[in-house]
Amino acid sequence: MPLIVQKFGGTSVATPEKILAAARKAIRAQQEGNQVVVVVSAMGHNTDHLIDLAKEVNEEPSAREMDMLLSTGEQVSVALVAMAVQRFGHKAVSLTGAQMGIRTDNSFTKARIKTISTDRIRKLLDDGNIVIAAGFQGIDDDYNITTLGRGGSDTTAVSLAAVLKADACEIYTDVDGVYTTDPRLLPEARQMGQISYDEMLELASLGAGVMHNRSIEFAKKFNVPIRVRSSFSDAPGSMIVAEPESSSVPVCGAALTKDEARITIQGVPDQPGTSFEIFKRLADRKITVDMIVQNIGQESLADISFTVPNDELKEALRAVNEAAKLVGASGVTHDDSVAKISVVGIGMSKQTGVAQRMFEALAEAGINIQMITTSEIKISVLVKRAEAQAALRAVHSAFSLHSKPDDAKVWEMGQKQQSELSASEIVERLRNSNMEQLTLLDISLVGDQARVTLLGVPDTPGLAETVFKEVAKAGVFVDMIVQSCDGFQGETSISFTVPEEQMDHCLQVLKAMDYKFRKIGGSKDIAKLSVSGIGLRSHTSVAIAMFKALADANINVLMINTSELRVNVVIAGKDGEKGLACLQKTFESSLV
Repeated sequence: MPLIVQKFGGTSVATPEKILAAARKAIRAQQEGNQVVVVVSAMGHNTDHLIDLAKEVNEEPSAREMDMLLSTGEQVSVALVAMAVQRFGHKAVSLTGAQMGIRTDNSFTKARIKTISTDRIRKLLDDGNIVIAAGFQGIDDDYNITTLGRGGSDTTAVSLAAVLKADACEIYTDVDGVYTTDPRLLPEARQMGQISYDEMLELASLGAGVMHNRSIEFAKKFNVPIRVRSSFSDAPGSMIVAEPESSSVPVCGAALTKDEARITIQGVPDQPGTSFEIFKRLADRKITVDMIVQNIGQESLADISFTVPNDELKEALRAVNEAAKLVGASGVTHDDSVAKISVVGIGMSKQTGVAQRMFEALAEAGINIQMITTSEIKISVLVKRAEAQAALRAVHSAFSLHSKPDDAKVWEMGQKQQSELSASEIVERLRNSNMEQLTLLDISLVGDQARVTLLGVPDTPGLAETVFKEVAKAGVFVDMIVQSCDGFQGETSISFTVPEEQMDHCLQVLKAMDYKFRKIGGSKDIAKLSVSGIGLRSHTSVAIAMFKALADANINVLMINTSELRVNVVIAGKDGEKGLACLQKTFESSLV
């Protein structure tokens, strides 16, 4: 018999009427011939109320007791949903995380799932029950109640779908699917029929809000198709699967992250170990570092810029000032009035001129770019926060995201995924002693690239667009772009990588431009090291371990950029094989 996992968020069970509506959806799915597991969050705003209550009793409550308290929200919900199902004459049993056998580590308030026992759930399903499962919670090896952190109910639902080998995982929420951008910001945003795991991971990390990134990591890791649907209608929603909606368009979505602050460490000695010393201090304080940019150094000195959430800026500055003194940097600057604009799409890895289109749209809107970082499927820029909304609209329009692609796919439940994972690989991952452990898919060395660097670039709107427009017209394929912040005397610098055989042609194109840069340079003596996998966002130690391994091997990092799926660094070409070997040794236990 087919099995469906349905998840209802807090707004979907916020009132008795909504609880009854959720029960009807579960009953309808069972009457259609499916076994049904329903994962439920705490009733809307209940968790916030419990947090406020705790702070009235103790301003600094312990993490263990907070988990004990917050887990009661889901316990209320599952009992009420089970009662609602029973009211309609159907069998239902509610279960807490502990009763389901969800085992986690002991990281209170942000626990990770290690294993899930399916015996009890299977028996209840076989007896004709709809199982109502508490989201967001589990139990550690010492029988302490733990919670999974933000988005935990999504993670519970997808992990249950994985271990139960469910035919469908339906996420019911207050929106009717995944959009090309936040429809509250841009009314012209379009609902997508489907989106790939990789694209959704990037958009989730950028604040898309529909689902939490940990749940998407689970889905990708265990090949679970997800349908995002509205709790308040029968609309088909959007599918999150292995394949993108379209293979012809370069970009599927755009995102605005408003709550950003930028920190720049100036005059960092361009030598092995400096990146590690800086980011280790941030990691020790559990500060979320997002957009990391390190450009080629001038006169043996480099600038390193990165973004952090605004509410973590003060603590981040303490850590950075410590590190700056230790490594001998010349200064630290910051800006708490910036925002990040990103475009995401699997198609951009196969098309030239994508970055140029984004930069052109921003230039035409008169918006200056402060920082640039790229990955295989994402381009992010930093702009003034006051210009963020206009910037989002400009790039959304530039890629015609309001229009449905001509080759848009329509996913049907039951359709087979075109996944590289075999059934045996999925089973092996499920048997792992820690389901949420970091899974690295590849550690690679790209040795056939060259680096182009422009110094003396005016920090004004339109210059990046002009540069990459000329490069795209010349047919040069640009891979990794880094624009650093706080340039010398109102200037900035831009570096990017191109195929080695195209470097000389690219330099000729740049030298022929009307604008004369202070310096145009390049090098074929580079190597790019990449670590890619599932869980890089939630396992923040990957970049730190990468920097440490290279520092221990006395290898200097020349350029850095990061994404949800990959950490890239550029090093000297002569160090390529040595760097690859030390990274393989460092991450051998996580590589699959």
